[in-house]
Formats: sequence, C-alpha cells, structure tokens
Amino acid sequence: MYKVFIKDKPIILTDLILKENKYPVHTFESLNFKKILDQLSSNSLKGVVIYCSHLEKSKEQFLKKFNRISAAGGLVLNSKKEILFIFRNGVWDLPKGGIEKGESIKSAAIREVKEECGILNLKVINPLTTTYHIYDQDGLKLKETFWFLMTSENNNVLTPQIEEGITKVAFKNEIASEKALRNSYENIKMVYDTYKEG
Repeated sequence: MYKVFIKDKPIILTDLILKENKYPVHTFESLNFKKILDQLSSNSLKGVVIYCSHLEKSKEQFLKKFNRISAAGGLVLNSKKEILFIFRNGVWDLPKGGIEKGESIKSAAIREVKEECGILNLKVINPLTTTYHIYDQDGLKLKETFWFLMTSENNNVLTPQIEEGITKVAFKNEIASEKALRNSYENIKMVYDTYKEG
C-alpha cells in the first residue's frame, strides 16, 4: 500500500481489498485522474482508494503523471529519545529539504537537518520511509521525501533557519511529540508512526 497526500487527504494505492474503508474505491485502469484530483482539491472528496492489480507498476505510472521533486529529511533522536521538530508556517514539521544536483539522498538529508536546525553530530541509523504529497506550484507537482532515522549528541543551542520560515526548533518527548503531531501534516504522522512501529 502507498499513500499520496493532496491537501492532507489520502490517495491510497493498494492491491488489497480493505476491510475498513471510508473512501470511494476506483480501479487504477478505469480511473479519471484529473477528475479525482479536482475533487480532492475542491474538498468535495476526503480521500480515495485506488485498487491496483499490479501495485508497483501502477505506483510508477501514477508518479510519472507529475513533475516529481525529490527531498530528504530526518527524524532525529537525542540521548533522551526525544524527537527534533521544527515549527514553520504555523505547523510542527520535521526537518527536510530538496536534494541538490550530484548529492546523494543520505547527504542531502544530513545537510538539510543541519541547515534547518543548526544541529551538529548527526548520525544516520537507517532509512525510515518515503512519503509522497502533491502540491500546486505553477502546476501540480509531487514531492517524494526520503526519511532517515538519525541521532545526535548535540549539546549546542539549536538555531532555526529563519530565512526558510522556521521560527522554532525543539526536541520533544513522547507526550509533547504527540501533541505537536495534532498540528502537523499527515505524511509527518506517517513518518512518526513508522518510527514507533520499529
């Protein structure tokens, strides 16, 4: 199963018949993509399930319909297992950003976390997940973000990257993290859930 978000509403690509489902179901082969995207954008639809007989092939065909932008970021833990959050545009988020030409995904993730948070001593533990969301900026684009689990023994004061609209950077314990996630994006909640599932 893959989830692609548009305005925080899910497009669920799956090859399983879902037992519990609150969204209309379409088959990939008969789907009118433009109509579905218009309905999701206009709030007349809260989400959609797309049944795919060949999931990986259908996912690649779906992604090819968009100008794809690649990004990388991290869910960073300190020695107390607190999670590093950034506050940007009135929403709690995790640090991430675009991959530069010639840069590896892992290097981009480390660089973006450092730049957005002013943090040092980052260590990548392992890849965590990949998220997808569609946004409108001179036409529909699909952002594919590669997430890594990281740790840091940073003892310096964290510095938000103000020029990127980040106004706060903070490590949060489990209770504070779950509170922050109530004012966050669905794909960030997915990253957190993937981390919690181990």
